[in-house]
Amino acid sequence: MSKKRKKIRKVWPFWMAIFALATIGMGVSVYYTIAGGEQSDYIVQTNAFFAPFEFYEGREIVGVDVEIVDRVAEKLNKTIRLENVEFDVIIDNVEAGRIADAGAAGLTITQARAEKVDFTIPYYNSVQYVIYDKNNPPRMRDGHVVWQELAGTILGSQTGSTGYLFADAEIEEGSLKDTGTTVKGLESHQLSADAILSHIIDYAIIDELAANFIVDKNPGLAAAPLYVKGAKIEDDYPVEESYAIAVNKNRPELLAAFNEVLTEMTWKNEDGESELDRLIIKYMGLSEEE
Repeated sequence: MSKKRKKIRKVWPFWMAIFALATIGMGVSVYYTIAGGEQSDYIVQTNAFFAPFEFYEGREIVGVDVEIVDRVAEKLNKTIRLENVEFDVIIDNVEAGRIADAGAAGLTITQARAEKVDFTIPYYNSVQYVIYDKNNPPRMRDGHVVWQELAGTILGSQTGSTGYLFADAEIEEGSLKDTGTTVKGLESHQLSADAILSHIIDYAIIDELAANFIVDKNPGLAAAPLYVKGAKIEDDYPVEESYAIAVNKNRPELLAAFNEVLTEMTWKNEDGESELDRLIIKYMGLSEEE
């Protein structure tokens, strides 16, 4: 992570520290990154259980999105408070604007969300993956899974995430309708591994990088990309999405700052690599960079 953290700082009042320590890992949140008693200029909400974009490292929230927020604070010369909250309240809180100015949580751009908030330029394109127990693999088609092969199973995904919404839509009115398939909402993506290994769910639907992060730490699990079935195997196509930062519609200066930072961080050098690419590698644990 960035070594210059002048604008985002951490404080743990005694009561807050006790409460936060009791809730880490359960998806319940209180985590502040602001000097004690100091009024913040902006509040950005996240859900710190979505590595490599945001996750706990000890008692500190780190990750790609945290680095983006840090850079915006420095560019604006403003203080930003980063709050860890339940994922499915972030968009509504940002829309209201009273308790959140922006949301940075690996948020996928959707039409429904865009009616409530302004989105920055996309900064990462992702594919949905299926996590599974190696002893209970789904049927594959040329290395990927299609929705129809999940029929009759119990799926799981973080409540409010696009993985959950995709699965729910397929069950309600798509290719999994009337197949006996169900989807369970999980408090966080990080609970997917335990839910699969304890047979609470059969498979988890989750974004690519987060899936790889979980599989890397759980040798009994594996993951494969999730596709929409075409007329032939070569016509199958992946379930894709784009991430952006959500900003309250009345914060144009904050939206502009995020877009400027994201433009800088996604610019690719002559080797085809961007600063964002390097951060993803770093937080995936594939680099020794400090």
